[in-house]
Amino acid sequence: MVIVKLAIIGGGGFRVPLVYRALCADTHAQRITTVCLYDVDPLRLAGIAHVVRAIAEQSDRTAYGDPPTIEVTDSIDVALDGADFVFSAIRVGGLAGRVADERVAIAHGLIGQETTGPGGIAYGLRTIPVALDLARRVRGLAPNAWVVNFTNPAGMITEAMSAVLGERVIGICDSPVGLARRAARALGHDLGDCMIDYSGLNHLGWLHRLTIDGIDRLPDLLADDAALAPLEETQIFGADWLRLLSAIPNEYLHYYYLRREALAGQQGATRGEFLRDQQAACYALLAPDTALTTWEAVLRERNSTYLAAARGEGNERAAEDLVSGGYEGVALELMSALGRGADATLILNVAAGAQLGLPADAVVEVPCHVDAGTITPLPTSPLTGSMRGLVEQVKAVDRLAIEAATTGSARAAELAFAQHPLVDSTRTAATLLTDYRRAIPALDAVFTGRT
Repeated sequence: MVIVKLAIIGGGGFRVPLVYRALCADTHAQRITTVCLYDVDPLRLAGIAHVVRAIAEQSDRTAYGDPPTIEVTDSIDVALDGADFVFSAIRVGGLAGRVADERVAIAHGLIGQETTGPGGIAYGLRTIPVALDLARRVRGLAPNAWVVNFTNPAGMITEAMSAVLGERVIGICDSPVGLARRAARALGHDLGDCMIDYSGLNHLGWLHRLTIDGIDRLPDLLADDAALAPLEETQIFGADWLRLLSAIPNEYLHYYYLRREALAGQQGATRGEFLRDQQAACYALLAPDTALTTWEAVLRERNSTYLAAARGEGNERAAEDLVSGGYEGVALELMSALGRGADATLILNVAAGAQLGLPADAVVEVPCHVDAGTITPLPTSPLTGSMRGLVEQVKAVDRLAIEAATTGSARAAELAFAQHPLVDSTRTAATLLTDYRRAIPALDAVFTGRT
């Protein structure tokens, strides 16, 4: 058997078992045979190792064969050495950093969110140096590896890493495929029946068309009250707004389209505080005998509360959206296509900016055809009007944040905050940078001793 190694950087992450469970169900002869977990937090790493070992023990060997061998290490170089695939899911500063991303923004009367707005800039600033170090280590220890990036903000981090790894780093996210799957389901079809026309940036994109048997069926969906009503996006934005757009926006666009409502929904504990407290309790209980049942119970609660404030009271997530098949499904399909030539069409974060009127090396989120060693962005509807303007503005912010993180320029960082559409004052931008530096040591370290 040929050994195919996957290194998971951030191996103590809460959703890592979803990836491992998906790998256990892969029956292809060229499947992943070894999974190496690395994390800087020994408690989280040990707890997740208990969970994945329990999944391995319960795996149906008769149906699927032996599950991938599990390795655990506290050395990133050991994890990367000889890897065929590298899955990056790191959180620099931990959940305490996420809480600060949210709380500093909220203290200034702004939306506090980990990937969108000032919180996303703060997250990117402290993450990019670590992501670049990872990229350089991959280039040295596993130069032929494909890097699958799920580290947020995924578009910004993927673009920064591409300066080192080129097209061998691909960003993934489960939001676009979840949106497309829900739309297809509302039309009575499986996603595999559809051609998806989706474009934008990570957490900032739109479903423009959904073609079935050569016919765009999205207008039919938008005109059908009964079919449209159960959609998560309808609960968030309202059917009238979707019809005005003639498109279905990614759920994260509610921070732009429903800013007042999003701010009002930030009373009480933030999402970061909820996850911090939930996961602190969970990891403390991940003993070998009970790790899997404990983790599964916490996962159900985590999924059911996702974007609860945006959906509104009484609007619960559909049962189909609470099961796995999200980012771990995208990751497995991507690795399968790259590693063994199984054709796939996936929505990915890749350098295809020219397609959206951006610089060619700008990372955007678009459908791509993937086969052995080749990723080809597919044509999409051109962005026009406010959609194009919003994408151009946020991409300019991404690039300023990358400049700040790679050069230590506080000026570039302040410009990034000031020019983000969710920051309403240039004076506030300067104070944001100061307050984030005070609150997050890893972010302050980016600028220490520099101007």
